[in-house]
Amino acid sequence: MTRMTTGLLAALLATTLLAGPAAAQEAAIRKNLGERLPQIGKIDEVTRTPMAGLFEVRVGSDLYYTDAEGNYLIHGQMIDARAQRNLTEERVNKLTAIDFGQLPVKDAFTIVRGNGKRRLAVFEDPNCGYCKRFERELQKLDNVTIHMFLYPILGNDSVEKSRNIWCAKDKAKAWQDWMLRDQAAPAAAAACDASALERNRELGRKHQVTGTPTLVFADGTRVPGAINAAQVEKQLSQAQ
Repeated sequence: MTRMTTGLLAALLATTLLAGPAAAQEAAIRKNLGERLPQIGKIDEVTRTPMAGLFEVRVGSDLYYTDAEGNYLIHGQMIDARAQRNLTEERVNKLTAIDFGQLPVKDAFTIVRGNGKRRLAVFEDPNCGYCKRFERELQKLDNVTIHMFLYPILGNDSVEKSRNIWCAKDKAKAWQDWMLRDQAAPAAAAACDASALERNRELGRKHQVTGTPTLVFADGTRVPGAINAAQVEKQLSQAQ
């Protein structure tokens, strides 16, 4: 047996020995938490954290922490005190990121300001008070392309208002007339195809968009809530 072959076998053996305990710990965590706390749902992933003896348990985009035997479960934030980083927040941001290039912009209407080089997608409901406040902040931005996804999730009246806006000759104007000036769009013609609204809701459900406004930046980062123009500017700069 050559020296190279001997070295390869030793490396494989070492890998197997290391993988064995890790696999056993993951199996124990899955089994014990599944039996003891079935209400948390199907466990998608179990991984080690930087903290010795602590494991991350991922259920969808929800994160929990547990010991190697699944005896205890923690639901909260994990902070790296030395680096001053919120590891839980960073992980959730990564899990919930949306591929901007895959967004179906045909189902949105687009507003371009200035050179339009920076890009932003927004999910909004016409009956959302926070969205109306956020629209006033959006007016302060320049050199940006905004893809506005009508996302009627607040009831039947939201669906009707969204349909009227979507079917208007100038969607962007109809939207801003309502959100900024409380001028409702005319009733949509019966023949208008507003199927984009249902596709938007399906898209939101797929990506767990549960509230409005929700912003998606070009680097995939999502930000929920009505942030101010300065915060939007900061995110647009980071996303470039």
